[in-house]
Amino acid sequence: MRQPNYGKDTGLTLRIMFTMFMLGIVWVVFMGLLFWAGIPWFFIMGFAVVGVLFQYFSSEKIVLMTTGAREVSPEEEPWLHSTVERLAQMADMPKPGKIAIMETHVPNAFATGRSPNHAIVAVSRGLLSRLDQREIEAVLGHELTHVKNRDVAVMTWASLIVIAAGYLLQMMFWMSLFGGFGGRDRREGGGNMMMIMLAVYVGTWAIYLIAQVLIMALSRYREFAADRGGAMLTGAPMQLASALSKISNDMYRIPEQDLRNVEHANAFMFVPALKGNNVAKLLSSHPTTEKRIEKLQEMQREMDRGFPYRA
Repeated sequence: MRQPNYGKDTGLTLRIMFTMFMLGIVWVVFMGLLFWAGIPWFFIMGFAVVGVLFQYFSSEKIVLMTTGAREVSPEEEPWLHSTVERLAQMADMPKPGKIAIMETHVPNAFATGRSPNHAIVAVSRGLLSRLDQREIEAVLGHELTHVKNRDVAVMTWASLIVIAAGYLLQMMFWMSLFGGFGGRDRREGGGNMMMIMLAVYVGTWAIYLIAQVLIMALSRYREFAADRGGAMLTGAPMQLASALSKISNDMYRIPEQDLRNVEHANAFMFVPALKGNNVAKLLSSHPTTEKRIEKLQEMQREMDRGFPYRA
């Protein structure tokens, strides 16, 4: 049995494509800056690629370790395994290699892994105890959509420019401390070199910040896409909206210390483990809960009318 098809979200697809196009423009500007300053781009890129590859191949292990999630067998959690397997079949994808439980009462879930065959889907005890089965199915559908869309791989490689720019900024900072540029006699061009490096420093900071904003925008769009995919998979957008509402409301009643135990993995979570509006919208990895619920309500109305949902 495969998921029903309610039409493509053309508006969301275009926004994702435009954001990735803008990231490409930022890449061109960054490489142009390196060539103009005579900085060995291959050296910078080499370190950045190594960092991204490390994240790419070890993300699932890092997230499991930082969240304290524990892999569970079908004998330990038969309903969870069977539900994930059924939803994966409906999504026409392999069942994730690992199913895990976070032993915390913070209600949340995440999916990670570089491909469907190397994926992990995890839920917390708090989520299992607070939501009913249909709401849990909707959350699992959301997470499986992340896996099917290879969002971890997309976001990891999209962050390459931020890693490269960050590495260059660190390198220039240490060079400035030890007189690495601008310290020679002005007759040897030290003054010009200092101005060039200052321009590169300011330009790299601008590229770093712009790229970060674009990457966070891309992350928010892919959260919308996962919401939509999960709702299509289960055919029940309002079940996902209900889960979002319950989890977000419960976040305000969770002790701060418990939230800190999982907030370092916020980018992977179904709902960020944060209280209040303490993250600027432009630098948030997730859309607001209100906006997500609003989109799901729009989707439900279109489905009730019998028309394909479009953004």
